[in-house]
Amino acid sequence: MILPIVAYGDPVLRKETRDIDENYPELGTLIDNMFETMYNAYGVGLAAPQIGLPVRLFVIDASPFAEDEELEDEEREQLKGFKKVFINARILEETGEEWAFNEGCLSIPNIREDVSREEKIKIEYFDENFVKHTDEYDGLVARVIQHEYDHIEGILFTDKLSALKKRLLKGKLANISKGKVSVDYKMRFPEAKKGR
Repeated sequence: MILPIVAYGDPVLRKETRDIDENYPELGTLIDNMFETMYNAYGVGLAAPQIGLPVRLFVIDASPFAEDEELEDEEREQLKGFKKVFINARILEETGEEWAFNEGCLSIPNIREDVSREEKIKIEYFDENFVKHTDEYDGLVARVIQHEYDHIEGILFTDKLSALKKRLLKGKLANISKGKVSVDYKMRFPEAKKGR
């Protein structure tokens, strides 16, 4: 089932998220719905707060990046089959040089900006079967994970921009929260809710 994606300005995107356990109601269905919602919006990652749930869960399928001819073969290979569920994730380390990459977000449509992040991460998480993992990632895979991880920490990619960039985007962000934006996927807008 395709769920509406919560737009910028909704308080759930800033809420502190909580851990879940294997008894979380209909977890398998929720994960399936999150992947379906993400694919419908042509995303590569989706976090639970983006569908209105303040829990530590996100899904990623980075395989669309594998089509990028400019990437090295090794990285394209890593991206090709990278589809994962992250439950109760904790980033243990972020290391390496910071590098900029143009990011966007399904909750902040039609805005893309360069964001600097460290190149390597070490992360601890549970998969959909509640098997615990501690893995290390780098490059684009690490970046997609960092972006989605920020969502479960109440952080948006626009928070990482300079004060000037934030000021320049203020009007566009306000319009998104009011529903004054054109998207080809289902969204839920905070301002529209207030007006009912």
